[in-house]
Amino acid sequence: MNDRQLNLNGHRWRKSSYSGPTAGECVEVADGVPGVVPVRDSKDPQGPALLFPAEAWARFISEVKSGCFGA
Repeated sequence: MNDRQLNLNGHRWRKSSYSGPTAGECVEVADGVPGVVPVRDSKDPQGPALLFPAEAWARFISEVKSGCFGA
């Protein structure tokens, strides 16, 4: 984000529906951020978030669903 920081406070974060309530290896994504998809470690919600271009994230999700990465 160049020299600016994106304020993600107040955004709704969600986990995969495949994550259990006590799963220790989960990521969360934030909805409603124009142009990017923030991703963070659910065990460290105050920690950093990675920002992926929305198009790249959509392609990644599509390829996961199609089985491109195996089981």
